[in-house]
Amino acid sequence: MQYKNSKKISFTASSVKKEFSSEQLTSYSGLSVTSDFINHCGIYRRLEHLFPTTRHNASRFSTAQILSSVLLASLCGVHRLKRIENFTFDALVSRLLKLPKNIDEDTIRRHLTGLGERGARSLHELLLDFTGLQVSRCGLKRVTLDCDSSTFTVYGNQQGAEVGYNSHKKGAKSYHPILCFVTEMKLLVNSWLRPGSSYTSNGVCEFVKETLAALPQKVEKVFFRADSGFFNGGLFDLLEEGKHEYLVKVKLKNLKDLLAGQTWQPVDPRTATCRFIHQCSGWRNPRMFYAVRIIKQMVEVDYFGEKQFVPEYEYFCYCSNLKGLDALQLHTLYGSRSESENWIEQTKNSLCAGKTITHDFLGKRYSLATFVICLQFIGAHAIPGRLLGLAPRALYLPRMVYPSAG
Repeated sequence: MQYKNSKKISFTASSVKKEFSSEQLTSYSGLSVTSDFINHCGIYRRLEHLFPTTRHNASRFSTAQILSSVLLASLCGVHRLKRIENFTFDALVSRLLKLPKNIDEDTIRRHLTGLGERGARSLHELLLDFTGLQVSRCGLKRVTLDCDSSTFTVYGNQQGAEVGYNSHKKGAKSYHPILCFVTEMKLLVNSWLRPGSSYTSNGVCEFVKETLAALPQKVEKVFFRADSGFFNGGLFDLLEEGKHEYLVKVKLKNLKDLLAGQTWQPVDPRTATCRFIHQCSGWRNPRMFYAVRIIKQMVEVDYFGEKQFVPEYEYFCYCSNLKGLDALQLHTLYGSRSESENWIEQTKNSLCAGKTITHDFLGKRYSLATFVICLQFIGAHAIPGRLLGLAPRALYLPRMVYPSAG
């Protein structure tokens, strides 16, 4: 069926002249500069190229305008679709995105749902392509991949949100995304949105395989670092086949009993280390384990009627194929991954990534993917300075700077 009016709806963001007058006041005046920067980075243009929109009779908005409105709203802390509708009423937002009228809630939901799984995949491939481009641009031959997962607590009935481990609010529904950063660049290179009931290591082999495939051929060596949720024999096999290095915290039910039977070498009065070879159930090969034992405190116990003070130990155990480092050095190296956890918190809380409330899982994926792409573009402009050891201006722009009267 052919429509009478089937022209494509083109979208090019506009720049707004700033005036200190009492006309057309907005509470998002800082958004003008941000939108100009996003436009300069080419995000609007790429969204328009990726999702061309054909005008069908009453169609008034392009898909790029819809996604851009969700993106800008998320930057300003606007999460609900109804509030995004009110957000597009703002005179500044309307002029920046060249909206003929405000975008109502049903239109946003219909566009996001209509893109389907194919559209979500296209947006994700754009993210991976840009990952390879930026890493190639920096000329790195060895990169560190820090992987971690996080919990996005949600309320109400949102598709895909399920009850799982949630340290922030026990028993609440959530999403459990998995994220990966290139540490040297402080760049979020890949992310998967998963239901809250997903275990940390679910799909991790496919996730890492996809991330490795996105890296340019210039990268000869990858150092993978993650917490105990990624303690997975299949993942180690994958990394070893690619001749990559890894450092992952050990998670075993009988770990304390296993460590108690090892021979410990004292480092100082409070610290001791050991290393040993162990093969877990289901593994194809045994691997090297490194452990650190630290005296946490001395506790008083009753031993055959006599009071004695015995040490209470705190154990740290890692599985790694790194050469030339002892257990204490690996423990220090693992501790430096805490910075990636700070990046996740900034992404979640300062910029509210993935918090756009939609009732369908695809809509949530689109909002998160669009946001991650924005972080990619913004972060890329500070990469050269980071490689030179200079402090980046701001990889994550705090959303508090956007709402301001003007």
